[in-house]
Amino acid sequence: MDHDESQALCLTETGRMKRLLEIMARLRDPDSGCPWDIEQDFHTITRYTIEEAYEVKDAIDQKDWPGLEGELGDLLLQVVYYAQMGRERGFFTFDSIVKAIADKMVHRHPHVFGDENRDKSADQQTRDWEKIKAEERGPARTLDGVARALPALTRAIKLQKRAARVGFDWPETVQVLDKIREEADELVEARDRLGPEKTAEEFGDLLFVMANLARHLDVDAEAALAAANDKFTRRFNVIEDDLEEKGMVPSDSDLEEMDALWNKAKARERGEI
Repeated sequence: MDHDESQALCLTETGRMKRLLEIMARLRDPDSGCPWDIEQDFHTITRYTIEEAYEVKDAIDQKDWPGLEGELGDLLLQVVYYAQMGRERGFFTFDSIVKAIADKMVHRHPHVFGDENRDKSADQQTRDWEKIKAEERGPARTLDGVARALPALTRAIKLQKRAARVGFDWPETVQVLDKIREEADELVEARDRLGPEKTAEEFGDLLFVMANLARHLDVDAEAALAAANDKFTRRFNVIEDDLEEKGMVPSDSDLEEMDALWNKAKARERGEI
């Protein structure tokens, strides 16, 4: 379309998806677009994509439904951004992205879109889903396809689940706890005798086994750590509030006093005082 048609579509509030795609094309236009948008590439945009995904989660956690609408729009914009860059380089288009995911959803849900029996549990559907994914990937190693860019804790869980599907897993939680004790002992030895590099390695091993314990206990490790972060923040804020009543800040206090205030904050949360 010519410039006038493009301008009219970009400014038409009822233009919907076509409008958003045209806006992105205009922003990336090498002659008349936005200098910042023109400079971006696949690599520079990824950090914004990750940020937007986290902001979607935060809006959901906060039950901020009006805010969620805006955050979902921001996340959709990331897909549109990649689609435009893909179109410019001849890799793919927005339409091909939509077709690919639609085809995938149909293929992976034969019990909905085909003639397969729909009478199955969610767990069975998950196993069927993974089986179909494996068939789509074709011959591959067990751990292929677990993205390295995932947060380390999330990636650890995914790697362990993949290994467990082929039988490489402890049958009982007690074995995992034994391994945690073993790794903790090795961490102490590394700290005392083997230097910083080996200490970091052993610390990573301990975190990996802790992630495995979460999986065995059916605990969402990421959510559990996020809750622990929130609890720490909440209780430390109480310490600061109590110190402020005395005309103090944490740097005026010492560990003994702050630890006592921490225990007081715990007792308050539990309704003990």
